[in-house]
Amino acid sequence: MNAMSTQDTPSRGYAQDKAAYARRLKRIEGQVRGIQRMIDEDTYCIDVLTQISAIQSALKSVSLGLMEEHLGHCVKHAVEHAHDTGDTSEMDAKLAEANATIARLVKS
Repeated sequence: MNAMSTQDTPSRGYAQDKAAYARRLKRIEGQVRGIQRMIDEDTYCIDVLTQISAIQSALKSVSLGLMEEHLGHCVKHAVEHAHDTGDTSEMDAKLAEANATIARLVKS
């Protein structure tokens, strides 16, 4: 966790959907365990790769949802703070952080 992610904000953007994210991640965890079983049982390579692809898609969906929540909550909060105070440092930091994160997501 970096300093930018610990700044005071009312709550995290995903707070309302925390239970849904937890369920989705538990499901992904189960899928990973399933792949481990498939490997242990010498399952056909293409079937294993198909399951890996499904997990990657599920993780991408979680990532995009979290990014949407971050933009709609954390970045929005920083923009409102800049508008109210004239201090753009928090906004600039949040935008740079979001840009770097989007770049990582696009690369993966």
